Amino acid sequence: MADNSPARTTAPGTESRQPPHRHAVARVLEGWGLLFRRKLSAGELGALPVVLVLAAVWIVFQSLNENFLSPRNLSNLSVDIVGTGLIAVGIVFVLLLGELDLSVGSISGLAAAVFAVLNVNNGMPEWLALIVAVLAGTAAGTVQGYSFARTRVPAFVVTLAGLLTWNGLMLYILGTSGTVNLNERGLVARLTSYYFHDDAAAYAAAAVSVGTVFLVSYLARRRRRSVGMPHRSLRAVALRTGVVAVIAFATAYLLNRFQGLPLALLIFLVVVAGLDIALRHTRYGRQVYALGGGVEAARRASLRVTRVQTAVLAVSGTMAAIGGLFLASRITSVSQSSGSGVLLLNAVAAAVIGGTSLFGGRGTTWSAVLGMLVIQSIASGMAITDTPAAVQFMITGGVLFAAVVIDSLARRSQEAHGRA
Repeated sequence: MADNSPARTTAPGTESRQPPHRHAVARVLEGWGLLFRRKLSAGELGALPVVLVLAAVWIVFQSLNENFLSPRNLSNLSVDIVGTGLIAVGIVFVLLLGELDLSVGSISGLAAAVFAVLNVNNGMPEWLALIVAVLAGTAAGTVQGYSFARTRVPAFVVTLAGLLTWNGLMLYILGTSGTVNLNERGLVARLTSYYFHDDAAAYAAAAVSVGTVFLVSYLARRRRRSVGMPHRSLRAVALRTGVVAVIAFATAYLLNRFQGLPLALLIFLVVVAGLDIALRHTRYGRQVYALGGGVEAARRASLRVTRVQTAVLAVSGTMAAIGGLFLASRITSVSQSSGSGVLLLNAVAAAVIGGTSLFGGRGTTWSAVLGMLVIQSIASGMAITDTPAAVQFMITGGVLFAAVVIDSLARRSQEAHGRA
């Protein structure tokens, strides 16, 4: 039977013609795919692996207990990461040199003991006792840093001796009393118990963080462009700022649904952001990264190696002291067990899981934040689901091992591409 329907005439090529916006989307997706494959082969995935791990942890525990991602639990999580997270930030500086600081737990306990004895036992004003405690951590780190830089003994050996020394000094300072309870309404106790209940505070903090990210990214782009160096496009800067904006305002919304913005979280983020700027946008930071690439090469480039190494260990000691005060604030007491247990392991694991390389020269302060979120999310999920602590240690150890393997593979890939 003949087909008498009118024949459809199609211009050559129109069968594959698509709307312009589809072509644009396809080109963008193709560009992202090529970029991902290039970074994967070159070992430059950055924070992507740990973000995927964090997402997986949240999805698993939310499926097991619907209260895991509740505003209350997320607010508590944001405060719980601060003490150990601050210590991990200091460890990032040391890892950038390709070294390791084993004394941070003891220094954190020492600083807390100094504060408690001076304030509670001897009546010194809290603000002054707090300053003395932080300076004690700075002094301990400086002594270790100078010893490491001048003797060229590996930092982990010097800080291992420091671990024993500062722990012994903490026990001596606490004396026979053993435990000192802090004033629950005092300055240090309020570091982790105070919340900004006004919704505007959280949203204002989110807006400031987004504006800061855009400003820093834009100025870095303009500076690199002016000297002919590779730089991000305006579209990339806008996309990065947009991602930060979504995260920041979503976090502010969730925090406001419980008690508001925690003071501890605000201090933590300000410190991390400030140290990140110091690392990536100052001469000192460039020297730290340069030393991580090779000490001898840095010496031949006339860098003041001793001064930089001493300063890095001083930063680590200072951050350990501040972190110790936040940990004491969380439980409003200081005891002979302060700074012991798994504190050191969690701090080091947070920095490594977050993406700081054990080989030196790669990582940022935000690495500690991401790593600490993973570790504390696992701990929080285990507590909510009544899972034994032994399982928590095994899971955290597995994640740490995976992070080390990824770091090693990335290092090999970079060496193969002549970038390490």
